[in-house]
Amino acid sequence: MELAEGKLKFIEAWGKLGSEWGINRTMAQVHALLLISVEALTTEDIMEQLSISRGNANMTLRDLIGWGLIEKQHKAGERKEYFFADKDVWNIARQVAKERKKRELEPILKILGELSSVTGDEKDPEFKTFKKSVTDINKLAKNADKTIETMLKAEESWFWSSILKVFK
Repeated sequence: MELAEGKLKFIEAWGKLGSEWGINRTMAQVHALLLISVEALTTEDIMEQLSISRGNANMTLRDLIGWGLIEKQHKAGERKEYFFADKDVWNIARQVAKERKKRELEPILKILGELSSVTGDEKDPEFKTFKKSVTDINKLAKNADKTIETMLKAEESWFWSSILKVFK
């Protein structure tokens, strides 16, 4: 496989993986392109290489900046903006985990906390089922939150060695 074909395959695969992680396909493809680019790219470079519109490129770049996955830079004497991605995969994983925690886990934890205070007849099977489901999901969500917090604070080698101990 030639490099050009490998790059296209990587961009497609990262796009698919990104959609599994809750990031839209185009956003993940732009991120992939920036990951494998030696130099920072302009909006025009990205539009051309991925065959996307200016509006799509601008919106996607704004979203990637919002997720903390890319940064914008200016070059002296130029009006164009350049974009680059951190190439450290551990930093990327932590940033995605941090954003997903903020966007998905924290809101559900809040709702589950509110639902924990629902009162009813402890003998009523409907209430017991509701209460058990909410309690169990809340415990799971809190454990996920603790795991993500540990990941966000941890160094890569310590985190993976700790995870591997769980599976031994």
